[in-house]
Amino acid sequence: MSHLMEALVDWFASRGTLSKLAIVDFGVQWAAFSVASVFKTEKFYDLTGSCTFLLVAYLAYKWHNIGHPRQLIQTGCVSMWALRLGLYLFTRILKDGKDRRFDKMRGDPMKFFNAWTLQGVWVFVTILPSLLAILSPRQRPLSTRDYVGWGIWLTGYLIEVVADYQKSSFRNNPANKDKFINTGLWALSRHPNYFGEIMLWFGLYISASSTFSGWEYLTILCPLLDYFLITRVSGIPLLERYARKKWGLLQQYQEYVEKTPVLIPFLS
Repeated sequence: MSHLMEALVDWFASRGTLSKLAIVDFGVQWAAFSVASVFKTEKFYDLTGSCTFLLVAYLAYKWHNIGHPRQLIQTGCVSMWALRLGLYLFTRILKDGKDRRFDKMRGDPMKFFNAWTLQGVWVFVTILPSLLAILSPRQRPLSTRDYVGWGIWLTGYLIEVVADYQKSSFRNNPANKDKFINTGLWALSRHPNYFGEIMLWFGLYISASSTFSGWEYLTILCPLLDYFLITRVSGIPLLERYARKKWGLLQQYQEYVEKTPVLIPFLS
């Protein structure tokens, strides 16, 4: 009976922490929206999302750290990804001047608010498996599952970093103005950066699942939702439409699309 009561106390404690972290998550988005709406700018939209990942992961670790290496490594993986991507996207938008995703909503307060709110949903859903692992009061010893998950995360992280670096270098070369990239990792996939991102979140789910029991395994829906959003909603579809509009009549681009997988390298 004492073990059951202890388990119930732990369960309610973690649920309470998740609620507080959700409040922090959406509070950050709505506070940032209030500033962005006044200036009608999306320049710190992605940076805010990345900073929210960092903050939520840090608070979860600070509030529930019991000294287990899994908690530190899982927090570190989320933080490394968020810090790198946030700075990359912020630097890019400062150079480009705008994000064309917001062209039709920048002047519409309700649509703009919805975009910030959806970012809050995306942050919380994406990080949820890792939060459950960090918050777990009973950390099992590190196992093969942890190392496999972190190995997949590292592979995906490196793919995303290299792909972003290659594309930035390509765009920074004046000789490539108005051209599309089809070299490096971009010769293997039309969206290798997204492939890396999807891969790393599945990896973190696997390592996090070392602490799971019962319903927590259902958080596999979190990386699956990321995959859906990237491949069906706001990622690849928007970029593919833009590319077809800009280069669709070029023979070279048509050949590139025909021979290069849209996402997973070597998988047509």
